[in-house]
Formats: sequence, structure tokens, C-alpha cells
Amino acid sequence: VSKNHTATHLLHWALRNIYGEEVEQAGSFVSDQKLRFDYKFFGEYDENSNEKIENLINKKIMDNDLVKAFETTIEYAKEIGAIALFGEKYGKFVRVVEIGNYSRELCGGIHVKRTGEIGLFKIISNSSIGSNLRRIEAYTGFMAINYLNEKENIIKELTAKLRTEEKDII
Repeated sequence: VSKNHTATHLLHWALRNIYGEEVEQAGSFVSDQKLRFDYKFFGEYDENSNEKIENLINKKIMDNDLVKAFETTIEYAKEIGAIALFGEKYGKFVRVVEIGNYSRELCGGIHVKRTGEIGLFKIISNSSIGSNLRRIEAYTGFMAINYLNEKENIIKELTAKLRTEEKDII
């Protein structure tokens, strides 16, 4: 769960990095199997964005950045630019999760200590779920590796059945 929870923060950062700060989290689901991230998006969706998003996140995973959580006042959290979500009401003290020097969000969930613990990030779907609302589902770690291995096995089976090379399947 901690891998997917931290990856959700990296995903939010990557989307804002690619599309701008108007991207806003609209909901999420995190389990030990996968993550789901809903976000408000008012721009033009780029079909190549999955690769861009994955590359940004996997680079941060390979950088093995420090992930730290700390309690502070809501005023200081705002001062350091921590993102608060959903218009929730917060008390005087809040918990901030900070990844490297690029992601700061209010969050009470469990996280890895370094981004490298996530292992790998792979988007399995990126779809529209309403007006100006999109959903990304993704795997991390061995779930991502298993997903890629399944895809590779499908390609191997296709090349055998079609008696062709991978590059000629299409």
C-alpha cells in the first residue's frame, strides 16, 4: 500500500508538471494491488501523455528521492506550498508528506521512505470519466512487472501464430 500511496503523490506531481497547476486531484483509491487517481483536467488530452507521465515518475523512482512526513501547523504547510485537497477542513496541525524538493501534500497515509522502494510505475489505463474529469489506474513494483510480462507473453504468442517478427505484427 505504501508504494502505491507514494506513487499517487508522484502521479499528481507529474500531471501538474506536464499539464500545469490547474490539474487537481478529485479522488483516489490505493490498495496493495494498484492505485486509481481521479483528476480535474480542463486542457487538451495528449494521447502520448502516458509515456511522458511514466517517464517522469520512473525517473523520480530511480533517483531514489527521500520521502518524509512531518506534522506542522496549517499556516506553515500553506507557507511551504503544501497542496491541500478536496476543500477538507483541517485542524491547527496537519501532516505533510514531502518527496524530494518537488512534492508537498497534506496526507495521513503510509508511505515508503525513499522513492526507489516503489520499483516501477506503469499506467494500465487513462480514461475520461466525465466532463473535465479523468481517471488513471496504475501498478507499481511487481504488479507492474507482472503486467508487462503478461503483455510480452501476448506479443510472443502473436508472433508465433502469425509467424512474424514483433516489429511486423501490426
